[in-house]
Amino acid sequence: MFPAGWLLAPIGRVLARLSAAAILGVDAVPVSVEVDVSAGLPGVTMVGLPDATVRESRDRVRSAIRNSGFPFPPDRVTVSLAPADVRKVGAAFDLPIALGILAASGALPHREDARFTIVGGLSLDGSIPPMRGLLPIAVGSRTAPGALIFPAPNLREAAIASGLRLFPVRSLVEAASVLSSDRPVATAPPESTDADSLPPIDDLADVRGQFVGRRALEVAAAGGHHLLFCGPPGTGKTMLARRLPGLLPPLGLDEALRVTAIHSVAGELPPGRGLIRERPFRAPHHTCSDIALVGGGSHPRPGELSLAHGGVLFLDELPEFSRRVLETLRQPLESGSVHIARVSRSVTFPAEVMLVGAMNPCPCGYFGSGIRPCRCAPASVERYRGRLSGPLRDRFDISLDLPGLDWAEMQGQSPSESTIVVRERVLAARARQNERQGCLNGRLTGRRLQAMCRLGPEAETLLGKGVSRLKLSVRAVTRVLRVARTVADLEGSIEQLTAGQVAEALQFRVPDPGF
Repeated sequence: MFPAGWLLAPIGRVLARLSAAAILGVDAVPVSVEVDVSAGLPGVTMVGLPDATVRESRDRVRSAIRNSGFPFPPDRVTVSLAPADVRKVGAAFDLPIALGILAASGALPHREDARFTIVGGLSLDGSIPPMRGLLPIAVGSRTAPGALIFPAPNLREAAIASGLRLFPVRSLVEAASVLSSDRPVATAPPESTDADSLPPIDDLADVRGQFVGRRALEVAAAGGHHLLFCGPPGTGKTMLARRLPGLLPPLGLDEALRVTAIHSVAGELPPGRGLIRERPFRAPHHTCSDIALVGGGSHPRPGELSLAHGGVLFLDELPEFSRRVLETLRQPLESGSVHIARVSRSVTFPAEVMLVGAMNPCPCGYFGSGIRPCRCAPASVERYRGRLSGPLRDRFDISLDLPGLDWAEMQGQSPSESTIVVRERVLAARARQNERQGCLNGRLTGRRLQAMCRLGPEAETLLGKGVSRLKLSVRAVTRVLRVARTVADLEGSIEQLTAGQVAEALQFRVPDPGF
């Protein structure tokens, strides 16, 4: 009925299999690149859920192979990217696809090579440009296969993943040479340079006056509290916010790896840059969209909120942001992560940040300032302040009005404490919190909050009066207790919270004068 040997593969069919990787959120997923060259009409077919960029690689790969001096097979080429349920995004599959075609056509000796993870894009002349998202791939390749072929401009980024054999390549010819060798020689990781050292910080001693604002900044840094400044233009809101990262401890190794991986996936890591060691400070413009701020898109990418992970997200002119944009912050601020759900997949981006907001008291900026008369109608002031919903305002543990300063007051002020002096107190308070409860006070909830924030009789009476007078919600009371606990930690107190500590915490929950 059927000719003998019909189950055998057709003569001339060759299959090659190499290893690559795809980015899912801020993690890497192994991808198997299979290339089949068989008799038929010339053409390249791709399967395995590739996006438009990956599908376009057929033209880039064909030109790169020919311009590198290799013959392109005049046969039917089928490329499969497995697993098929993970969408493949970006040009980083160009290099493994090109090497797979060369292996399947017989130009390379090894048709199945599991020794390397191979990633990188291709220019039409066969050169390999830098890529984004390499660090998560390098970290995921440390265990298996333990070796990585990647673009040479990303060498410092790949070297962050210790214990990995590195094979940086600048062209398709170099990559083919590494893959053809039975014993390729790995490149030694580059030594650390001044480029990886911490940059100079803005000193808190530059701030004249605003003692209450400086104190609020110190308390916020010590407990990891969100902070809102309200005041007329020129009172130092932005100046104070930019000095907050200098009060925070340097990133630990695990934190630095995560921060660097986020910036790498987002394409924010410059070529030649190594591990990010400083706390991020992100200050997006108020015209940014909700996707730009929180993250997302058809192929989800981290937004400004995740790019500030481990550091400070500063939103200047807070009421000028879209209401929809601001409301998307509410859940991530509570959970410390951004969960983006799509039909095909869901991804989670880390977003543990200190949020600092700055706003004027009214559209003209001078309501109640005493600096110059406010020209805004009462209804205009109410609409302006109403752009911040009550639930969002409750997310700020510390809310403070900054008064305006005249020239005589600024000139008469002596130099304030430097960032180094204040940071010592902040680090000591943070050490007490981590030793006592394993987290900062800004993350205390539920029973742990009750256990760590026991009130003395006078403090409990004062808190009750403050709640009644300021009309605080239950969430706002939680914030007051957290801040009072941080004030106690700065003082080195381990006993019950005192009336003075609760009073200072209530001072940072000023009522809204706009209503």
